[in-house]
Amino acid sequence: MTVLVVCALLCLSFWVSFYFILCHVNGSRSYEWNCRLVTLAHGIVAICITAYIGYVDGPWPFTHPGTKNTPLQISAMLVSLGYFIFDMAWCVYFRTEGAVMLAHHTMSILGILLTLWLGESGIESCAVLFGSEITNPLLQARWFLKQTGRYGTRLGDAVDVLFVLLFVLMRIFVGGTMLYCELISPRPRFFIKCGGVAMYALSWVFMVDIVRFARRKSKSWHKQQRRQLETVAANGLEGKKD
Repeated sequence: MTVLVVCALLCLSFWVSFYFILCHVNGSRSYEWNCRLVTLAHGIVAICITAYIGYVDGPWPFTHPGTKNTPLQISAMLVSLGYFIFDMAWCVYFRTEGAVMLAHHTMSILGILLTLWLGESGIESCAVLFGSEITNPLLQARWFLKQTGRYGTRLGDAVDVLFVLLFVLMRIFVGGTMLYCELISPRPRFFIKCGGVAMYALSWVFMVDIVRFARRKSKSWHKQQRRQLETVAANGLEGKKD
């Protein structure tokens, strides 16, 4: 356990150092810009490691929940634990996030700590990390497009559509299947199952916000298309008059 604590502190130190290095290099950018670069980096690293764990190293999380943690699973969880502690502290200090995101970070930290302490269910934690972080690069890309004035382009629309589809697929459908396998299996501990239910419930809270966003986006697209058709029609009438 002492080794795990030391490794967790090292991972936390790495993310904090990486953030301050970015702040030094990108001095002209805002603190949030550099923090989101850290978030993007963590998302990519977490996706790659957990994808390798789930699809190559194993075991398969849908059929083997509650199994003993492997060294690679422990490494992935420690990397993410250090990041979540850093990002949680950053969000609290700068007051940039609401209660839902803070609850997500809190449950992620507690879930990883519990999994490391029990020494089992690491494969489920890695699967949850993969499902949670798979949409992260798109979320950060959306923010960076807004900051650079490119969000109103087709690229911004593509990012939004892909984000919504990927969130629904991974967090709702795949996540729901994962939760079902977790609940019916006799191996995972009761507290782990409760954590899975809590994380899935939180996904539905995010889902409500995404549905509202999708409705607003759809209305915006329809209005934009209507304006374009009206403009084309008006130009056509002017051409006939000429």
